[in-house]
Amino acid sequence: MGILNVTPDSFSDGGRHASVAAAVAAGVAMHRAGAAIVDVGGESTRPGAEPVAEADELARVLPVVEGLAAAGVGVSIDTMKPGVMEAAVAAGAAMINDVTALTFSRESLAVAARSGVPVVLMHMAGTPQTMQQAPSYADVVEEVFAFLAARIAAAEAAGIERARLIADPGIGFGKGLDHNLALLRNLSRFRDLGVPLLVGASRKSLIPAIAGPAGPLRRLGGSLALALHAADAGADWVRVHDVPETAQALAVWEALRPG
Repeated sequence: MGILNVTPDSFSDGGRHASVAAAVAAGVAMHRAGAAIVDVGGESTRPGAEPVAEADELARVLPVVEGLAAAGVGVSIDTMKPGVMEAAVAAGAAMINDVTALTFSRESLAVAARSGVPVVLMHMAGTPQTMQQAPSYADVVEEVFAFLAARIAAAEAAGIERARLIADPGIGFGKGLDHNLALLRNLSRFRDLGVPLLVGASRKSLIPAIAGPAGPLRRLGGSLALALHAADAGADWVRVHDVPETAQALAVWEALRPG
């Protein structure tokens, strides 16, 4: 899954795809480089990010979704707002990726159910504004697992077939370094949810926390290590900024696997 932020304030690529043409070209390039789907987001969820009005988010994402879909690119819409989900799917999006696991609005479950497309349910403690303010867990692995299991059950109860659901433990969303490391070391636990697993750790701050200071654009090595670790632990999807490099690394990893 390639990350395509059409925002002015995302943590590593805010403002990079300011025009529709630039964003569509970037998404097409990701597709050609090996991204099975391109995740388009119009609202930053970096720590401390301010909410975006629905009308502004729609204006950012819909032309890009339409352009990519017309070019034959699989598109995911990265949003927590049911109105944006519905409009993006109508414009050609083939997946919904919600960092709130369909809890942001009472309409989210119904809209996702009607959409007929796969849905990513992610764990986040708090909101982007509050999530990194001293996050605390007694057992982060089991607490995140229980949350995702409950959201899968809620989605199924709302009419979303289990075959359409994907789980994401939410690396970096309301977690400190130790929490992130515990989740990453225990990714195989999340296979017990019985749905595909998505891991998004690309360019995140745990990389410099482990390996020393490095800005977001200087975290390729750590991002590749995290993607390969996730794949080795059984992740079905990795969500990344650096698509050509990750696709190359995964191809070599796959060739080296026994059997």
